[in-house]
Amino acid sequence: MSKMIWTALLIEFLAIFGVGPLLVLVFHQPLVFQALLWLGALGAWGLTRNQCPPSLGTGDFLKEMRAIVLRFGATVFVLAVATWLAMPETFLSFPQERPWLWLAIMVGYPLLSAWPQEVLYRRFLRIRYAPLFGTGTGFVMASGLSFGFAHAIFLNLVAIALCTAGGLLFAKNFARHQSLTLVWIEHSLYGCAIFTIGLGSFFFTAALWHP
Repeated sequence: MSKMIWTALLIEFLAIFGVGPLLVLVFHQPLVFQALLWLGALGAWGLTRNQCPPSLGTGDFLKEMRAIVLRFGATVFVLAVATWLAMPETFLSFPQERPWLWLAIMVGYPLLSAWPQEVLYRRFLRIRYAPLFGTGTGFVMASGLSFGFAHAIFLNLVAIALCTAGGLLFAKNFARHQSLTLVWIEHSLYGCAIFTIGLGSFFFTAALWHP
């Protein structure tokens, strides 16, 4: 690969995953965030639709699912205990006080947020920028850190820290199995759990940006 192509890819990466989140902050509108996310995801889907690896066999898929469930259970238990100790007034308050909104998020988050994010930050980033980062550790770091940076739009360190850790986890797993379905399921589980146990206030753009 020529230096010119490498430089062009780097500029493109910085524009999408660096400037993109900053534009959301500049426009200061949640709808801009959703529009950019979905436009980016649809474009990424189109560009990578013919470059996907073969689907996992049933045995491998179920093996990965078992690992996801066990890892999720242990991680969310720790997060739940930490939330209960640090923020007892918000622990499980969302499903108790606003059950219909909570239910809407449980249904909508996987489809409207987790899926487009995984298309962009896992599948597209791995395929498109393999010449820059490779498909192993470099990809995991680029994916995880850019995913954490994207959540700076929520204007708090909790969201950035949780999403950086989550991004690194999802990227590491995707580098191994390359299944968009599996990484989407895992992301959805953690996202829904965060809203359920009482950390959702760190991820509400509408509340944070209300004039």
